[in-house]
Amino acid sequence: MANVAVVGSQWGDEGKGKIVDWLSERADVVVRFQGGHNAGHTLVIDGVTYKLSLLPSGIVRKGKLSILGNGVVLDPWAFAKEVDEIASKGVTVTPENLKIAENAVLILPVHRELDEMREGSNSGVKIGTTKRGIGPAYEDKAGRRAIRVIDLADPSTLPIKVEGLLAHHNALRRGNNLDELQPGPIVEALIEIAPRVLPFVAPVWNVLDEAKRKGQRILFEGAQGTMLDVDHGTYP
Repeated sequence: MANVAVVGSQWGDEGKGKIVDWLSERADVVVRFQGGHNAGHTLVIDGVTYKLSLLPSGIVRKGKLSILGNGVVLDPWAFAKEVDEIASKGVTVTPENLKIAENAVLILPVHRELDEMREGSNSGVKIGTTKRGIGPAYEDKAGRRAIRVIDLADPSTLPIKVEGLLAHHNALRRGNNLDELQPGPIVEALIEIAPRVLPFVAPVWNVLDEAKRKGQRILFEGAQGTMLDVDHGTYP
């Protein structure tokens, strides 16, 4: 098997998880390369059911390296919860079998609140999101104001970066009659969750390049689907 990418040709829920699980047996590395914690992949292996929303499907198979790539938007609290859930079923998750791209963007509570507000609004266009803050996090990535995974490693810079993020979001919140947010609680929450994430952080571009040079088989696991693409899918 050469390097393989599995991409949904509709709006998601095409059964990608089952295909990826089948292919992962023959892969050395399994990569989630986009999306957030909304994949909804259910795997049944040796009679045990695993429900994965963020982690690559390869994580439940021994001897595989799993990677969350830089195209993923990562909710650190959802990440910690999912790691704990599969650990309770006997799956060991360590920096040796899971790596997170250092430049992946974080989903924050402010993103979830904005997502929920938009989907619950009586005005505008509802696009049927999962209300998990994924779209708003991508918006901030494109706007170059997002907090990235690597920022957790330098807490002294977090206050100014969160302030810059809130300069945008508080304007939106004022316009929608929501209370403005202060950076302090967000910074404190990020510092608290950082130890659960930082051990897995790596320059995954280099890890993947080395794997390719060694001739290892890499499986790229897509989330969502082609028809959600802002260029080639339905719009808005």
